[in-house]
Amino acid sequence: MQIANRKIKPSRIVLYLSLIFISVLMLVPFIWMLSASLKLDKDVFTVPIQWIPTNPRWQNYIDIWSKIPLAIFVRNTFKLTIIVTLLQVLTSSFAAYAFAKLDFKFKRSLFLGYIGTIAVPWHVYMVPQFIMMRSFNLNDTHLAIIFLQAFSAFGVFLMRQFYMSIPDELCEAARIDGMNEYQIYAKIMLPLSKPALSTLVIFTFVNTWNDFLGPLIYLTTQEKKTIQIGLRMFIGQYSSEYGLIMAASVISLIPVLIVFLALQRYFVEGIAASGIKG
Repeated sequence: MQIANRKIKPSRIVLYLSLIFISVLMLVPFIWMLSASLKLDKDVFTVPIQWIPTNPRWQNYIDIWSKIPLAIFVRNTFKLTIIVTLLQVLTSSFAAYAFAKLDFKFKRSLFLGYIGTIAVPWHVYMVPQFIMMRSFNLNDTHLAIIFLQAFSAFGVFLMRQFYMSIPDELCEAARIDGMNEYQIYAKIMLPLSKPALSTLVIFTFVNTWNDFLGPLIYLTTQEKKTIQIGLRMFIGQYSSEYGLIMAASVISLIPVLIVFLALQRYFVEGIAASGIKG
């Protein structure tokens, strides 16, 4: 009865209303995109906005597969995203275990130097990277993007912070029982780090799936391009097929939503737990 009679503070009501308003505001572009994907080009920018089309044009979702080789672009994007995500999870968690639970010379200096690369904008070393990949004859190949994105300083930082929250006594007990470092990493650390791993998977999957500049720089052959580059093919010199662009954009969002919804219960926990110890 005490809980039922407890009064809600006006400040809390204002906070909830503000959060609801911000959430709706963030969803408006996505609702507009979904609405525009069911319209003719001439109806996309009509004022006032017709949020629910009177005659939805579902044909847009059929035409996009024949207008451009969208199936090839989706396949290439899935290939790159899955490979890069798996490699980043492996390399980041493995390096983070060493930085968090092992003692070796210059550990702190190496960690600070590696994490310091986060502060350097990608545009600064974009050209040297391209020259390096070209010298290896990897331009216009998926391997160029995979090699460059297989390692993540942010991923190492995220996983290391989470590992720091796991008691060292657990690792010491495993060593006494005869486990080596690889077994501790695989059988103890990884199973305990599902929240952090899920967070890293979400960040990596979304960033790789939505990457535009990387494929634009390294991929020139149409059969190797990704869906983000393929969307530009709906933009001509004098006109743009906005209905088809929006339909393809909606399709490109589906995998991201599936991954996020599948891992969302670990997401907040992983972010919170990664900041427990420094």
